[in-house]
Amino acid sequence: MQKLTRIITLSVALAVVSGCSYVGVYKRDIPQGNLVTQEMVSQLQPGMTQEQVTYVMGRPLLEAPFDSQQWDYVYRLDKAYSGVEQRRVTLTFDNAGRLVNIDQQGNFSGDLPISTDSGVGPAVEGSDPLDALPTPTQQAPTPENDPNPQPVIMTE
Repeated sequence: MQKLTRIITLSVALAVVSGCSYVGVYKRDIPQGNLVTQEMVSQLQPGMTQEQVTYVMGRPLLEAPFDSQQWDYVYRLDKAYSGVEQRRVTLTFDNAGRLVNIDQQGNFSGDLPISTDSGVGPAVEGSDPLDALPTPTQQAPTPENDPNPQPVIMTE
């Protein structure tokens, strides 16, 4: 009887503990928006055209719907086991399309932990998907470089 009680107690304890996770759930950092770094912002200068700004920063995540002279670059990094880091750059242009004002919000001093691992999942933005294809090591045989030419049989 005492052995049966121990087995039942152990079974119940295992069932209860199996529902609880002491290890925790795996979480990933979730980056969203335009990647904005201090190096990119430091290249911006008042008087630049919209095309020059696009070359440095890329297309903006948000263009103000009622004011086409304001571009917002927003980057948000939801860190798995800590807080959320957000960076925002608002660029204002004049009527001629020249950069007038640069407004920064967020901490641009630190480097962003950007994962470049090539594991399973979507490709990193900016990488060439054709680079993932295996490269051919030899050429397809042609009549000039074929080591074992096959005779051609002509029939009427």
